[in-house]
Formats: sequence, C-alpha cells, structure tokens
Amino acid sequence: MNPTQKRPKVETIEDDEEESGEREEALVALIEHRTKEVEHLKKRVSYYQSQLEESVKRLQGLESQLSRVRSQGKKIASNGNGNGRVEPSSTVPSNVDEASHSHSQRTSSRPQLVIPAANPKISQPVILTENALKASIGAGRGAAISALPAQSSRGDTSRQAPSAIPEIEEVEAHQRPKRKLEQKEHKDLVPLLRSSSTPHFIKFQPGCHVNSQHKRKLRSLVLNPVNDQLFVTSALDGMVNLWQIQARGSNASLLSTMDAVSPKQRRWPEDITWHPQGDSLFCVYTADGGDSQISMLNLNSRQKRVTFLEEKPHIKGIINSIIFMPWGECFATGGSDHAVILWAEKDGQENSWKPKTLHRNLHSSAVMCVAGMYQKQILLSAGSDKRIIGFDLLSGRADYRHQIESKCMSVLPNPSDLNLFMLQSATPEKQLRLYDIRLRQTEIHSFGWKQESSDSQSALINPAWSPDGLYISSGSADPMIHIFDIRYNGSKPSQSVKAHQKRVFKAAWHQSLPLLISISSDLQIGLHKRV
Repeated sequence: MNPTQKRPKVETIEDDEEESGEREEALVALIEHRTKEVEHLKKRVSYYQSQLEESVKRLQGLESQLSRVRSQGKKIASNGNGNGRVEPSSTVPSNVDEASHSHSQRTSSRPQLVIPAANPKISQPVILTENALKASIGAGRGAAISALPAQSSRGDTSRQAPSAIPEIEEVEAHQRPKRKLEQKEHKDLVPLLRSSSTPHFIKFQPGCHVNSQHKRKLRSLVLNPVNDQLFVTSALDGMVNLWQIQARGSNASLLSTMDAVSPKQRRWPEDITWHPQGDSLFCVYTADGGDSQISMLNLNSRQKRVTFLEEKPHIKGIINSIIFMPWGECFATGGSDHAVILWAEKDGQENSWKPKTLHRNLHSSAVMCVAGMYQKQILLSAGSDKRIIGFDLLSGRADYRHQIESKCMSVLPNPSDLNLFMLQSATPEKQLRLYDIRLRQTEIHSFGWKQESSDSQSALINPAWSPDGLYISSGSADPMIHIFDIRYNGSKPSQSVKAHQKRVFKAAWHQSLPLLISISSDLQIGLHKRV
C-alpha cells in the first residue's frame, strides 16, 4: 500500500489521542472544581448547623425566662393583690431586670426582652426632630442642641404618652448591658473567607452631598451608638458638628456646632468617640505644653457643654486614638508616647475619670490605634513600630503579639465574628489584612488598592466594617470609596464608588439604613444609599 494512503490513519489516531488527553484534562479540572465546591458547601452546612443550634438555645432560654416571669407574676398577684391582678408596668420590667442580671455572665441565650434596640431608635428621633427643628428655626443652627435635653428629661413625653415612660426608662437603665449582649452574638465568618471566586456587588444610587459647614479639612466621622439618626463630624477648625439624618438617608441637617479646641495649645480633636449611652462625646488632643488631653462634650447640658479632664497621663506628643471598650463603660487612649491608657469612671463621681497605664514599653514607637475585642477583655493596639499587641486585662500581660513589614495605621474588630479583626497597614496594594486572634500570627486574608494620586499611605484614611461583618469600606487618597467583600478570594476591591472630588477620609456604614456616609477633604459629607 502507498505510504501516502496510510498517513491519514496515523493523523487520525494522533488526533484521537490528543482529543482524549484534552478531555481527560478537562475532566480532571472539573473534578477539582466540584471537589472545592463540595468542600465549600460542607463548610456552609456546618456553619448554618451551628447557627441553628445557637438559635434553638436562645429560643429555649427565652421560653424558660417567660415561664419564670409568668410564675413569679402569679406569686406576686396571689400574695400582694386580693383581686389577683398583675400590674404589667411594675411586675414585668422588674422580673426582666432580675433575669437579665442573673444570667448576664452565663450564656448568650440571655433574655432578649430588654434588648430591642429599635425602641430608642424609633422613639428618640421623633422627640429630637420635633424639638430640635423648632429650636433651629427660631435661633439658628447653634441653638438647635438646646432642644436635646428634652430628649433625656422626658418632660414633654410625659404629656404626650404617659404609658410609654416606664418602657423608655427601663431601656435606658439597661442601655450598657444591651449593647454588651448585642455585640456578644457571635457569627462564625471565618469559614466564609475567600470562599467565592466572584464578589457580591452592591448597587448605590447617585450620592447626595451636603456642605460640612467646616472651614478646614475634616478629621473624624462617628455615628451615634443609640440614636441612629445622629452622627458627628470634626475637623481641623476645632469644631464638632452634630448632624441628623433626614428622609431615610436622602439628606442631613446640621443641629449644632460645638467649639472643642483645647484650652492651651488651641488644638483640634485628634480623634472622637461616643459614650455608649449616646449622650456625650469624648475627644483627645496632645500631651505637649501641659495641654488638656481629654474633653467631654455633654449634649444634654444647656450651659457648660465642654469639660476638660484634669488627669494627664500621656507624657508627650499627639494622642492618636480614643475608643470605648465593648465590655463596660471605660475607654482607652493610645499616643505618640508609646503608651496605652485605660480610663474608668470614678465611683460616685459623675464625669470624673481615672486613668490607668496598661503599658508604655510594648511599643517602640507611636501607638496609632486602640480597640477592644468583644469575647475577652483584650485591648488591641497598633503602632508605627509595625507591631500589633493584644493586652489581656485579666492577666495583666500581652496575650497576643505580631509584627508585619510596614507601619500599622489602625485596628478594628469585626462586629459579628468575635475572633476576627482587621488591620490597616502602610503597604501599597495590601493596606487591609484580616487576622483570627486564635491563630496568633497567621494572616488569613488581605486586600488593597493602587493609589493613583499619591504613594503615601495615610493613617487618616479609616476603614470601616459593615454591620453584618461581610464588607469593608475604605477611603483613599483618590476620590473613591473602595469596598471589599471578605468572601471574595481576590485581593482587589470588589467595587469602587466615585464619591467625592478629593481624598476620601472615611465611609461609615449605617446600622439600620442601607446607607454609607463619607467625609472628604473637599469639605463635603456624602450620603450614598444602597439600592
């Protein structure tokens, strides 16, 4: 046979072998993909199974509490009232109070009857809106805050709704335990990290911009922890502005402007934080020149609204960070003198705080940020010395130590997963890093972006967690808000939102509204509604 006639058969065999090899490679790749998919679904099943078990425990705890409250109510009715009636305004709150205190240190299935944060967030803004807007019309923006005492004194509410007074007082009396219980509801988000090859995209409406009324660059943006219609901004002009959200995030109105410059150096607040009860603000300044280091801005005072604390525990330099701890009404400060200070309110002395130095030598450079972990009394601090320190208050020593290759700008615990925290670093394209405090020095995920306008990494660009703990928002030296989905296995932003004309300092997620609030060096406040 002619060799030229056999060639097609050889080529056909080779083509079949090549096609078979390609088919085998495709099947191997598909099997690997399906294997990863099965492993991911197993993790999801395990996650939701644990969530179901926790929910069942919480439900059983509530049912047992309800039965105890009812039985206690029947005893009170039979012993104290001849007609057998139970007064709901006195009996139920007292039993709920007893139940919440007796189980405050046991399990996460503590009574939820005094927990509904919706009560203050619904009732308080109505009072504020009616009174504050009347005051602002009559006396201008500076007098609007004078209407705030009506919110706490409840003089007007007694005439409008007398039956609501016990409930409001009960909620305010338990405000600190409520905040503690809400934060302790743990959700295990670590298995979800890097579990998706595509990010979840968030749609935003075109943003609304409001003039910040500041004369110099903005520095801080903090949302009120109790009243979800209020937030404050501060700037290099030394002023702190109080804002109220209007029309479910479509606009914001200025309620008050407070002069918060320090008495000697005339310094602006370097950082601000709300008291857990949401009725006052705490600001930090500098330790140089014998200046006051901490101020309190009392929003319920008609006269002296700014008070400077006498204690000055920081030795020198700027005090960079202040934050209240999640486990009680105490706050921490960190400064350029390498020190971390814990402040606790003095017994029987209102508005008087006593500082305690936790450490001065664990950092070799400025402490840039402090934060408290929820599940333990661990105070995290991040420094320019590239170190992250976790100080255990119960043992009085550093329980967690880690060091990276660049400066640490800020540290922020996740609001849902009690073991997860985020670190902001000065490394380009790797500015945000995630850590599980149980894994010690293991970085479990990282994100970042490439800056177009500047190579410098600023500590003034503050990241923020979404309330569900699944997203991170961050400003940048460019006029963008970068958003990261922690489930995405990529390192770039899942999306970037054009928000301002100049550098974006911060974008904070609203707790109850689908809203991002941002501040920028263009002196504007951005309101970005999620669709």
